[in-house]
Amino acid sequence: MIELKKISKTFKGHKVLEDFDLKINRGESMVIIGCSGAGKSVLLKHMIGLMRPDVGSVSIEGTDITQVDNKRLNKIRMDFGMLFQGAALFDSLNVLENVAFQLFEYTNKPLAEIEGRVAECLKMVGLENIETVKPAELSGGMKKRVGLARAICMSPKIILFDEPTTGIDPVMGGVINKLIRHLHNILKTTSVTVTHDMTSAYEIADRIAMLYDKRIIEIGTPEEIKNSRNSIVRQFISGDPEGPLTNAARRV
Repeated sequence: MIELKKISKTFKGHKVLEDFDLKINRGESMVIIGCSGAGKSVLLKHMIGLMRPDVGSVSIEGTDITQVDNKRLNKIRMDFGMLFQGAALFDSLNVLENVAFQLFEYTNKPLAEIEGRVAECLKMVGLENIETVKPAELSGGMKKRVGLARAICMSPKIILFDEPTTGIDPVMGGVINKLIRHLHNILKTTSVTVTHDMTSAYEIADRIAMLYDKRIIEIGTPEEIKNSRNSIVRQFISGDPEGPLTNAARRV
């Protein structure tokens, strides 16, 4: 479904990705873990075409999106949904207008049909009858769920999740994790999540990939990652304050 091949990306002389390879299968829930600043969000931006690599290719269903024009790229993007780290709701719009934003912008569907689709999506994320509420009136967890309803509203083939449990309490984080996994199973989408929350990673992933030093250093099922013998992976997943990650940070 998604293939990144020999990707390199540099910002102002700082190389974030180098000779990076990753394949994500159709219908898979892939979770990418790694330290802050490792380049996880940069990867998502490459997948959706918001960034282009200095070198390498990004293929979505066999189409290299680094080689297409903006018109074709925008059409490919319609197959994506995205849950942003801070939900990224429009403050001036109510819940209905936020969830249905793409429907209003890119379709000519009648209002009644749009309202029905919004109600359906809100019900799927455990929210009902809040269409007229503004984002300022929502809790952090409710904002995340409204953002998720917007992400699924256009029935995307691929959903990207950028740190889905950041900024919410552990209980609501658990709710979001179960919701992401449930929606993945019933909608049959391909999901890509970036996170440093290992509880979240273990719960929603089919496979987990560890990003470190500009490339993937290990990939496997949650059980395989839990039992990794790689000292860098082991320190990250355990949260141990001592180890190769700490030593590398001290040298910088």
